[in-house]
Amino acid sequence: MPDHDRVEGAAKNLGGNIKEAAGKLTGDEKLKAEGRADQAEGKVQNAVGGMKDAIREDKRN
Repeated sequence: MPDHDRVEGAAKNLGGNIKEAAGKLTGDEKLKAEGRADQAEGKVQNAVGGMKDAIREDKRN
């Protein structure tokens, strides 16, 4: 089972994609920027979760 951070990070990344697309569609620069920031935060959180998964896997072996 993937780490909670990976799941939450992927969801935040997806939400950021949607927010950025909505900003592009409406011409809202602030919304676009928020979407890009959410995506970056989600990617970092997902990477942290990936590292936690790798550490757990190493401990099992």
